[in-house]
Amino acid sequence: MKKIIIFGATTLLLPIVSAQNRPNVIYVFADQWRAQEVGYAGSENVSTPNIDKLAGQSLSFTTAVSCCPVSGAYRASLLTGTYPLTHGVFYNDKEINRDLTSVGEAFKNAGYATAYIGKWHVDGHGRNSFIPKERHMGFDYWKVRECTHDYNHSFYYTNTPDTLYWEGYDAFAQTRDAIGYLQNADRSKPFVLFLSWGPPHNPYQTAPERFREKFKDTSKFRLRENVPKEYEAKAKRDIAGYYAHIEALDECMGMLLESIKKQGLEENSVVVFTSDHGDMLYSQGMTDKQKPWDESILVPFLLRYPEKFGYNQRLIQTPLRSPDIMPSLLSLCSVKIPKTVEGVSQASYWEKGVESNDTVALIATYVPCHNWNYKRGGREYRGIRTTRYTYVRDLKGPWLLYDNQADPLQMHNLVNQKGMKKLQSHLEKLLQKELDKRKDAFLSGYEYMKMWNYDFDEK
Repeated sequence: MKKIIIFGATTLLLPIVSAQNRPNVIYVFADQWRAQEVGYAGSENVSTPNIDKLAGQSLSFTTAVSCCPVSGAYRASLLTGTYPLTHGVFYNDKEINRDLTSVGEAFKNAGYATAYIGKWHVDGHGRNSFIPKERHMGFDYWKVRECTHDYNHSFYYTNTPDTLYWEGYDAFAQTRDAIGYLQNADRSKPFVLFLSWGPPHNPYQTAPERFREKFKDTSKFRLRENVPKEYEAKAKRDIAGYYAHIEALDECMGMLLESIKKQGLEENSVVVFTSDHGDMLYSQGMTDKQKPWDESILVPFLLRYPEKFGYNQRLIQTPLRSPDIMPSLLSLCSVKIPKTVEGVSQASYWEKGVESNDTVALIATYVPCHNWNYKRGGREYRGIRTTRYTYVRDLKGPWLLYDNQADPLQMHNLVNQKGMKKLQSHLEKLLQKELDKRKDAFLSGYEYMKMWNYDFDEK
C-alpha cells in the first residue's frame, strides 16, 4: 500500500509497512562462545555442521565485537542499544536502567509478539530471584531465569513465582520450547523471539555424555599458538568440555533451523546466531572474559534474511558493536528506533553491500569483576578494535597495540615500539573520539562503583 502526501504540486508516494509485512526475528545467542570456535571460521577441533550451513546462507561478521565482554554488560547493550555507562550494567549482577526503551518494547509497540527464553542477567535482584512482569522489558512470552550455570538442574520462571524445571540439559529443553513457540505463533502478526543459552560457559564438563565422550582423547587437539606451554594440559582439559557444549548447541541450532523451515518461516525471518562474549581458554595464559584480546571480545555473528539478502554468504568486516545490534534489527524490520538508543544502525550498509570505513568498536572493562577482579589482577581499560588493529590503554597509559592482520594471534605488542608512533597516535585519537562521544572520563572502577552506589563482589 502507498500513502499519498501532497506538498504544493509535488506528490510523494511513501510505502506503508504494515505489521503483517514485517519480518519475524529469531535471535539465538550463547554464553561465552568465542568467534574462533566454529567450523566456518576454521576451527580444526570442533564440528558445527548446522551453524556452518547457516553461515553459508548468511551475512557473516568477521569483527563482531562484545564491547564490554562480560555477560550483563553485553545483554544490557543488546536490550537497550546503549553503552554501559548509560544502561548501568558495567558490573555483573546489577540492575539495568529501566528508563531506557528496550528492544522488546520497541518491537511490541510496532505490533510484534514478543518472547524471551533462557538466561536474562540484567535484573540485578539475585540470580535465583523471581522477575515480575513489570520488569520483563516488553517481553510477553517469558520463560526466564536471571542466571544459572547448572545446566542439568535448571529452573525458570514464567509470570508467577513458581519454579519450573527444564528437562535434562537445559539448552535442548529451551530449544524445544522455542520450536513450540514457532509452531503456535499467531501468524496474523510478526514475532520477535530471543533464545538465550547458558553453555558453553563453564562448568565445561557438564554437557551430555554423548558429546563429552567424543572429546575424551585430547591428544589430537591443536591449541592456539598463543597458549603458553605451561598451560597446555589445563587448556586441553577445559577445551574438551567447551567443545562438547558447542557440539550440543550446534545440534540445538539444527533442530531450530529445521523447524523454521518446516513452519514456512524461513524466507521472511531474520535469524541471528551469536554469543555475548568470548572465552580466553588460556590464550595469553588467561581464562574467562573481560580482557581486551580477541578470544574475549570477538564473537560469532551470523544474520540470515533470505527475503532481503538471499541465501548466499557474504563476509562483512566492518566492526559490529554490541549497541548497534538493536537499532540494526529495528531498521531491518522498519521499526522506529527509540530516542534513547546510542548505537548506530548498520542495516543500510548491509543492504547496499558496502563496508563502513570509519566504524571502530569501543572496547572496555569499567570495573574488573568476579574471576578478573582487582584481587586477581584485573584492571580497567579503554580501547578500540578496528577491522585491522587493536589499541588499548589502561589508567597508566598505552597498554596494547596489535596489527591483527600481520599478527592474528596477538603475540607481538607494538605499543611504544619503534616506527609505531604515527599509527599509535592515530589510534589514540580515534579512541579519544569514542570516549568523547560516550562522555567517558575513564575514571577508576572504584569511582564508578561509588557514583552508582554499587557494592563489590570480591568472591
